[in-house]
Amino acid sequence: MAKSKKKKPAEEAKKAVSTGQSRHISENRKAGFKFEILEQIETGIILLGSEVKSLRENRISLDEAYVRVREGELWLVGADIAEYRQATIWNHAPRRPRKLLVHKRQLHKITVRAHEKGLTLIPLRIYFNDRGIVKLMVGVCRGKKLHDKRESLKTADAKRSMDRATRRK
Repeated sequence: MAKSKKKKPAEEAKKAVSTGQSRHISENRKAGFKFEILEQIETGIILLGSEVKSLRENRISLDEAYVRVREGELWLVGADIAEYRQATIWNHAPRRPRKLLVHKRQLHKITVRAHEKGLTLIPLRIYFNDRGIVKLMVGVCRGKKLHDKRESLKTADAKRSMDRATRRK
């Protein structure tokens, strides 16, 4: 019997780049429950080398992260990219603010939307695109009220029970 060799995340990322497909790193699952997503924008992100290596190992948390507009630029605040063990003294600060890259038209559009009452910018997911570049999907969101959250729980539960019923037949 042959042993199955388990691939490391870095090897999977290289394979995804060579096959021309994007590879999912992390997703902010709480965003879909806490917020109503009105619009999504794909942004680039400025990272250090040790941060990219840490992302290849899926060591990021977007749970408490948000996006701010400061001095005409977008910044990712509160994202926790764990330190890369082999970087030693050249490591990065895990929770440092990171600059996001967007086109000027998109920046103007998203800035206007962000200053509307009740809207906020939330990172939804981070991934490597087909060229191996890290991209961040940012959502223009409105916070849900308690009754909206209950409604989404009911619809998810109903969908789950319908899926179970169709599988049994």
